[in-house]
Amino acid sequence: MAWERELETALELARAAASVALKHFGSAAAETKADGSPVTVADRECERLIAARLAETFPADGVFGEEGASRAGAGGRRWIIDPIDGTRDYVRGTFLWCHLLALEAEGEVVLGTAAFPLQGRVFYASKGQGAWCVEGRTETQLRCSGIAEPGRAVLCFGQLNHARREPWGGRLLEFLEPFWAVRSMGGATDAMLVASGKAEAYLEPGLKPWDVAALAIIGEEAGCAWHDFEGRRTIYGGSLALYAPGMAPAVRGFLGLSL
Repeated sequence: MAWERELETALELARAAASVALKHFGSAAAETKADGSPVTVADRECERLIAARLAETFPADGVFGEEGASRAGAGGRRWIIDPIDGTRDYVRGTFLWCHLLALEAEGEVVLGTAAFPLQGRVFYASKGQGAWCVEGRTETQLRCSGIAEPGRAVLCFGQLNHARREPWGGRLLEFLEPFWAVRSMGGATDAMLVASGKAEAYLEPGLKPWDVAALAIIGEEAGCAWHDFEGRRTIYGGSLALYAPGMAPAVRGFLGLSL
């Protein structure tokens, strides 16, 4: 299987990171970074562990992490690390935070994992091999929803508190109104609902590459469409729209993109 060794390593690192994060869970105080986002000792320890293990296992690969891990690669491959996605949730003691890890090869994300320790779920995908969820001893292949009508669809939208600063902010309530339900539980959780066919669309502005990479490949391998808010299939666009194909008219129409 393509990327088999890389995937095994990523899943092992998810388990190792969970052990570190759970050790500090409930006691880690947050500091505020220059961009206003929180960081804890658990974020930093998880990233150091992941980066060190990757350097041992794949010494030619580059590394790019949220908390500063950076190493140039020699073979066109780079691992993208979000040691704890949802640090605000982690600090507040909720179950929504996770570990995100993705592999980029020649500019394309080819593998991703999203591990939620308190939910007991690990989602993963590699290029051409489908997307999967492991829960306990059960492994299930993910498939996106076939729903095409907003009136039957669940929409997930992140960072609603920042909508007024966006050019589409004035149209947001009109966009949300036709949907059967609207959720905003946190980017990775929302995205995995879409990849699992339990929601139909997830949109969020204000994202970094480490927020997007793993979610995009898992969603893609589950049959979802994805791009940034400008319609580009890039993890570097600062936003993500991930949705079941039937939602394309609604999502692309809201973003002002052609079908």
